[in-house]
Amino acid sequence: MPNFQVKFRPAFAVAILMVGLVWIWASRTTPTSQDRLAIQAPHQGFLAPQFELENETGEITALEDFRGQIVVLNYWASWCPPCRAEMPALDAAFKDYQDQGVVILGINATSQDSIETANTFITEMGLSFPILFDKTGAVGGLYQVSALPSTYFIDRNGVIQEVVIGGPISASHLRISIEQLIGVK
Repeated sequence: MPNFQVKFRPAFAVAILMVGLVWIWASRTTPTSQDRLAIQAPHQGFLAPQFELENETGEITALEDFRGQIVVLNYWASWCPPCRAEMPALDAAFKDYQDQGVVILGINATSQDSIETANTFITEMGLSFPILFDKTGAVGGLYQVSALPSTYFIDRNGVIQEVVIGGPISASHLRISIEQLIGVK
């Protein structure tokens, strides 16, 4: 069996370390606004990203308008079967809890849908909660929506307390999450 001996060469180790440090320094990048969005991804415990969108009459509504209320923000599209399936539960929760400072706020992914199709769906379902239209997909990007529907439970201070990706969200899950935010046991 051959005898292999490796000699430790401090100068060589220092040279490798220096090359590594130079590489790290040379390959560094300045964070972009896109990187900052990724860093500030909306998760439980994060402030909900602020936005302004139009409703069906063209009136501008901002998330900030609902500060002090509990907001259940639901991102959806009319062509999405799970989105369609959860709408009755969302509308019932809005009617049952609106007097307790809860607002269900629907955001239609209009960049993937159309206002006409969404409005037809809203009328057919008889939805009574506010619906806003994300025509450019900017809010979907801001919230990093990866699946439809996506639901964000936001407390009275504007902090996201729960995120549900996909659906349909069950009526019981919806009500339990809202009651936890209200403080009902």
